[in-house]
Amino acid sequence: MSKRTVAIFSLGGTIAMTTDPATGGVVPALSAQELLDAVPALQDLDVDLQAHDFRRLPGASLGFDDLTALSDAIGDAFQAGCDGAVVTQGTDTIEETAYLLDLLHAGDQPIVVTGAMRNPTQPGADGPANIHAAGVCAASTELNGAGTVVVLCDQIHAARTVRKSHSTSPAAFTSPAAGPLGHLYEGRVHLHGPLAPRATFPGALTNPAPRVGLYTAALGDDGTLLGTMAEACDGLVMAAFGVGHVPQSFVATLETTAARIPVVLASRIGNGPVLEATYSFPGSEKDLLARGLIRGGHLDAYKARVLLYLLLAQGRKTDEIAAIFRAVAN
Repeated sequence: MSKRTVAIFSLGGTIAMTTDPATGGVVPALSAQELLDAVPALQDLDVDLQAHDFRRLPGASLGFDDLTALSDAIGDAFQAGCDGAVVTQGTDTIEETAYLLDLLHAGDQPIVVTGAMRNPTQPGADGPANIHAAGVCAASTELNGAGTVVVLCDQIHAARTVRKSHSTSPAAFTSPAAGPLGHLYEGRVHLHGPLAPRATFPGALTNPAPRVGLYTAALGDDGTLLGTMAEACDGLVMAAFGVGHVPQSFVATLETTAARIPVVLASRIGNGPVLEATYSFPGSEKDLLARGLIRGGHLDAYKARVLLYLLLAQGRKTDEIAAIFRAVAN
């Protein structure tokens, strides 16, 4: 087999942070090449690594424009012959950025997103190990067709299912509903089963920067703030209680809003589906779907917002968006 080529795109984040003398805290500072130079074991992989210093931002400051530009740059790298890509970034938004990259990428080459929970100034910094694992995954043929995956702590997660489930632990990333796709050990990718089919939506963003709100149901909320948010949105995700329930005071606002813009009904829990036809009281999932809301299915609220943003940015209308959610989220 010919030597594999992997493009490395650095966006910043904890994995690339060093101490700022002026504040004493850490800030994104290391380049993509500096990150690679800190992992001598990469030289043993017999992989051609191409470093791209793309952004130097904390994960919380990344935006859709950054990610669509990154998707284009990764596409260019694949066109030029790269066999895989690695993206290093802050962990705050990995579960969202990975899913957007997955939706935009229709090719077979794997995109591997990784980061670090401990910055390079801390004992036991996990960045070098995660970069090495990501390089192994991006160069492997086992992940051809997997789309975008998230790799940290030697676990491989599908972009569609992964969540950051702890604020500080190096083992922060989990896939609550499905478990990891596989693991790395002895320098190799080991998958637990066949790769699941993916839904992808590549294409130009003809309606850039739609405002997509995410509103979370909470005890005692009378719905006033929901109405204020909805008026400013081009699309809305309602992160409901449990299997898709909201206070009765939300119902009129959600029905009115769903007649104007697409409103997706998701769960605030992040594990398990929104139901379709079990409860029927005002504000239940059956009631809300009958009033025009779109069922988010198994997609958590954050992933549902990413998908809704992309579809709106591509100029799709509510009926088409509803059909896509029915196909993708169940």
